[in-house]
Amino acid sequence: MFEPGTLWLKVLDRTEKALKTDTLRPISTKSTFIHDRGVDFLVRIVSSLARKSEERKDNKRTTNPFLPYDKNVFVTDISDTHVCLLNKFNVIDHHILLVTRSFEDQESILTLQDFEAILMCMAEFDGLAFYNGGEIAGASQRHKHLQMIPLPMANKGPKVPIESLLTSARFEGNLGVIPDLPFIHTLTRLVPAFTEAPQNGAKAALKLYRAMLYEVGLNSLSAPDGSRQSGPYNLLFTGEWMLLVPRSEEFFESISINALGFAGALLVKNERQMQLLKDMGGMTVLKRTALTESK
Repeated sequence: MFEPGTLWLKVLDRTEKALKTDTLRPISTKSTFIHDRGVDFLVRIVSSLARKSEERKDNKRTTNPFLPYDKNVFVTDISDTHVCLLNKFNVIDHHILLVTRSFEDQESILTLQDFEAILMCMAEFDGLAFYNGGEIAGASQRHKHLQMIPLPMANKGPKVPIESLLTSARFEGNLGVIPDLPFIHTLTRLVPAFTEAPQNGAKAALKLYRAMLYEVGLNSLSAPDGSRQSGPYNLLFTGEWMLLVPRSEEFFESISINALGFAGALLVKNERQMQLLKDMGGMTVLKRTALTESK
């Protein structure tokens, strides 16, 4: 079972072994920054994204890659309910997945056990955790999985590009909004105690998460037991804040947007998509795939 203080070394060890066996399929990229409305969006041109997309679609139709999971990407057992795996098709080095041992749908509401698992990992190294709540929010698999990448995301600017706007956030009680984000969202602050004592922190994080769902109108849970979300959304959080964004579309034109887009990091397949992003601006792309007050 999980031993505190060992996760990062286990991620490094499993990465090295998975690369040697050709199990890990890192996707080569070129990176640039596009400034728009106060954010230096980190944009990667992914030469093999089209290939990954086709493989992902096939997997979605026919198999669950987490039952059983590939033992060559297994990092460690996190808890009785979650395991840690490497992301086989990683764009960012040391991208990990926190996957439920038994099947739960990706449109299920996050649970206390989900927050315990991710906070235990966040106590191990500085990272950005995120959740794509449903296919429209960019989820590539139906089996519930949270994700985490190391920080900083780039070698310049804030650790997470969108953090350049967080200083202007306005709060009423525990929840706030960022005036420069032109779409529906809600933000809350987290404190170091959440990761210092993950079991206790998870209870507080879960309570904030449920309040955030209510704040953006996703409180009408579906399924008889209220276990399924009423709409797609992305959730992002570090050890200092948590951001929730309801979604309206997965794609802007042909560009797929997941939670990392709302962190200020975008992927494009080719120069045509890059030019489209430059012409429209990163914030417009996010606005078109989120919800606005006018909808």
